[in-house]
Amino acid sequence: MINHLKKYLDEFKTFAIKGNVIDMAVGIIIGAAFGKIVDSMVKDIIMPPMGWLMGKVDFTNLYLTFPNEAGEIVKYPSLEAAQAAGAVTINYGLFINTLISFIFVAFAVFLLIKFINKLKASVEKPVEVAPETKTCPKCFSEINIKATKCPYCTSEI
Repeated sequence: MINHLKKYLDEFKTFAIKGNVIDMAVGIIIGAAFGKIVDSMVKDIIMPPMGWLMGKVDFTNLYLTFPNEAGEIVKYPSLEAAQAAGAVTINYGLFINTLISFIFVAFAVFLLIKFINKLKASVEKPVEVAPETKTCPKCFSEINIKATKCPYCTSEI
């Protein structure tokens, strides 16, 4: 039991020391900040003109209200007013905003990964080295590429 615990602690130390934990933390922090930027872009820049083009619709106020205890569907001026009154709502306008945010984030991540892969491909191009040896067709020994006679079986190449 103690040996297993020590083994796990050693593995964790190796994992943490290699920088994986720090890389992951930095990625999460940057991802959260990027998510806020995209969320603001969708809410403050994209959705207002889209709502205006669709007849001055405010997507954040698109919702359905469930009937109250008396079985009546009460109309509220806004989602905020409905929630303040304790009404049960389906907030499909907020869902549309979130869906559009997700599409923008997914597309941005796609472009980022595509760019990183392109950089990796340009950096990791293998350097082709001319072969220095060849195989003798008679005895299958490795010989110098410039040889015209095999030093092992003495056949002409």
